[in-house]
Amino acid sequence: MRIILPKAAIAGVFVATQLLAVSVGAAEVDRVLKVGASKTASAQSSQKRIDKLADQTYDILQDFRIVNKEIEGLQVYNAQLEKQLENQQQTMNDIADSIENATVIERQITPLSIKMLDALEQFVNLDLPFQHDLRLGSIAQVRSNLEASRFSSAEKFRQVLELYDIELEYGNTISEFSGLLPIDGQERQVTFFRVGRIALLYQSSDQSQSGVWDARTKEWQPLPSGEYRTATAKGIRIAKKQAAIGVLNLPISSPEVAQ
Repeated sequence: MRIILPKAAIAGVFVATQLLAVSVGAAEVDRVLKVGASKTASAQSSQKRIDKLADQTYDILQDFRIVNKEIEGLQVYNAQLEKQLENQQQTMNDIADSIENATVIERQITPLSIKMLDALEQFVNLDLPFQHDLRLGSIAQVRSNLEASRFSSAEKFRQVLELYDIELEYGNTISEFSGLLPIDGQERQVTFFRVGRIALLYQSSDQSQSGVWDARTKEWQPLPSGEYRTATAKGIRIAKKQAAIGVLNLPISSPEVAQ
């Protein structure tokens, strides 16, 4: 049996179907829009992070280039010093090897030792003024031992070589030590900070005053407050083994090379 629906009923069904389709479509569009908005926000956030990382990378690269230029300059200066010291060390090694087998050199040990002590004393007086009295005192003690009969010629020369070894080691180490320094006409107790033979600085206990030895003028130059004072304080802590080793931005003044 066939059922014939009235036209009005058919029209109602059609409208309902259309409304349902529209409702479903709108919901789907709304969901897609929300997903798109979420992806857009995520992309914007990622881009911001990328931009920030790019800026940080650029700053680090600039700092690296500056430090690298400073390192290159120091490497040239250190290479020159190392070559001079290596030549001296080679000379001393050759002399030490010859002493055991040559009686003639036995008679020349004392004059040679005196010349080497004279040269070392001159070097100390021209070097950075760190622990000056201690170093000159050691030279004076060995010089006195050269006149003592209780030491053999080999022992006397060994003591001279030991002083040279100590001076060589200063170029490869850092250290801190306390001492008095005239500042503004008054003796002040300060802590000195030595970096090999390339820098010698001082700082008062309250860190209000800092300075660096100028190798060109042979004078102490005060340091302004800021990065150098902070770096000096950190360097002193590193030398005391109270802080981890790190990069320090310090003022460096190299002596002029004689022509």
